[in-house]
Amino acid sequence: MAKTQLNRVKSGDLELHEKVVAINRVVKTTKGGRAFSFSALVVVGNGNGVVGHGLGKAKEVQEAITKGIDDAKKNLIKVPVMNGTIPHDQLAKEGAAKVLIKPAAHGTGVIAGGSMRAVLEAAGVTDVLSKSQGSANPHNVVKATFKALSLLREPIQVAKQRNINLKKVFNG
Repeated sequence: MAKTQLNRVKSGDLELHEKVVAINRVVKTTKGGRAFSFSALVVVGNGNGVVGHGLGKAKEVQEAITKGIDDAKKNLIKVPVMNGTIPHDQLAKEGAAKVLIKPAAHGTGVIAGGSMRAVLEAAGVTDVLSKSQGSANPHNVVKATFKALSLLREPIQVAKQRNINLKKVFNG
């Protein structure tokens, strides 16, 4: 499979909203007792086509969330959102998680599972049909959704690649 080209975005002056998708507690047993640590999976987005995800690990939950937000701001991509939906169907796979996203009519809403819903809402998608198959592991579902969104192409780009003049198509 060809290497995916991500539409990277800098987080400089964007107003990003964060959503914690999953928090995991890990216990390490030592001779002095139990040592707890936490990992937080976080999604950030501006609700207007920019979205990112990150993982933070620390000894305390709040610190893990903060690290996750910082990591997510480093992994931002631009998603083509048209009239609140996506331009075309897209299938993506990460690990054992398989994700299918489809455009939907206005008023449908975001029909998606928990971790996939967080990514789609952060990206600013308001109408979409989706299905998560295989693993329900939030880390892989978020990564698969992220991959599917990064594979989306705008109709104008596709028309340029195919040498189609859109003025002729729409004007007859």
